[in-house]
Amino acid sequence: MQIPGQFDPHTVPRRQAPPRPDGKRVLLGLSRPKLREALIGVGIPEKQANMRVSQVWNWIYQRGATQVSAFANISKDTRALLDQHFVVGRPEIVTAQVSVDGTRKWLLRFDDGEEAECVFIPDAYRGTLCVSSQVGCTLNCRFCFTGTMRLVRNLTPAEIVGQVMLARDALGEWPNGTASLPALPDTDDDDDERPWIPGHNQPGSNYTSEGRMLTNIVMMGMGEPLCNFDNVRDALAIVMDGDGLGLSKRRITLSTSGVVPMMARAGTEIGVNLAVSLHAVTKEIRDEIVPINKRYGIEELLTACAAYPGANNARRITFEYIMLKDKNDRDEDAHELVRLIRKYRLPAKVNLIPFNPWPGSIYETSTPERVAAFSDIIFAAGISAPIRRPRGRDIMAACGQLKSASEIVSRAELARRAAAKEAEWV
Repeated sequence: MQIPGQFDPHTVPRRQAPPRPDGKRVLLGLSRPKLREALIGVGIPEKQANMRVSQVWNWIYQRGATQVSAFANISKDTRALLDQHFVVGRPEIVTAQVSVDGTRKWLLRFDDGEEAECVFIPDAYRGTLCVSSQVGCTLNCRFCFTGTMRLVRNLTPAEIVGQVMLARDALGEWPNGTASLPALPDTDDDDDERPWIPGHNQPGSNYTSEGRMLTNIVMMGMGEPLCNFDNVRDALAIVMDGDGLGLSKRRITLSTSGVVPMMARAGTEIGVNLAVSLHAVTKEIRDEIVPINKRYGIEELLTACAAYPGANNARRITFEYIMLKDKNDRDEDAHELVRLIRKYRLPAKVNLIPFNPWPGSIYETSTPERVAAFSDIIFAAGISAPIRRPRGRDIMAACGQLKSASEIVSRAELARRAAAKEAEWV
């Protein structure tokens, strides 16, 4: 097993986000030290810098200001100076869609014209934002629409935090907005397993901007978060900052397809809940549907899970398992999954996810009866295995369906891209 270290495990060159055309710097996503340095760099006196940092931080993250001109408790002359050099920063909304079940999807455009998607999933007991970390993806998970894209670039901390800010904008959750209910109490588990109550906690029921606030974040959008480690870490530090967006680390989940060398660093430097895209229990099948398995196999991955800092029975590791008809859904697969979890003594739960189809996909979802039987085997072994109800399928917002732009790609081209990506991981 490789030792976690200060390196990026993926070597494909990535274009960085270019400067804004107007030359202004984005304030969003800067840590306090970097913000202080930036303010001093444009002429704010050092004796005032700490005070100005607190003021700017408050206006951006606690009041949701979108313009420097809104920083009302800063003098007119100082605001003019800041406005000359900075913008607060928000992604542009290209399209906003709402599913019949209440799920919202935004296609966002950044300053250089690149695009990514994020999704808000409302439930009776929570509101979860699915956040992207890259434009495109380094991996080629065969069940995932994003995996058919080329990796364009990593998202910056500003662009990652900006997705959360935009969702709060849309939900009216700033002090001048309409949200009125307090945030949910903190829990040790990211997943809510309360019983399904028809007419009460059905998806999207009674969830409006006047109601519950955004309560959870999952780094499960476009891209592999651990292949953009530094930017994801810095963005989540702001999201978790008590004077920033103030979301508990226990309400944030980072999902990885298995970038083993970065997992220990994620536990120590970020410290949020871990979800692992497992999806298969044999080398042959996982090599096919999650090609990173050719570099970091199941044994390495589960060893890294067992060593993940902070994992315990109160903070279980979530294994995501996509249900593919006649591929990974046999009773034997369920029994082997139980055996592996027990072998590595993992505090775990398994999310069973019916496959969500997309144009050109080669797989079918398992039947409801097969999924239920698979779940029963795992539950019988004393391991939680809830079946996730697909959300936002009608607007291509469900798990594995995110893609930044529509493009017609032949199956031959998809296969060519897949082969090229797989060669990078072997």
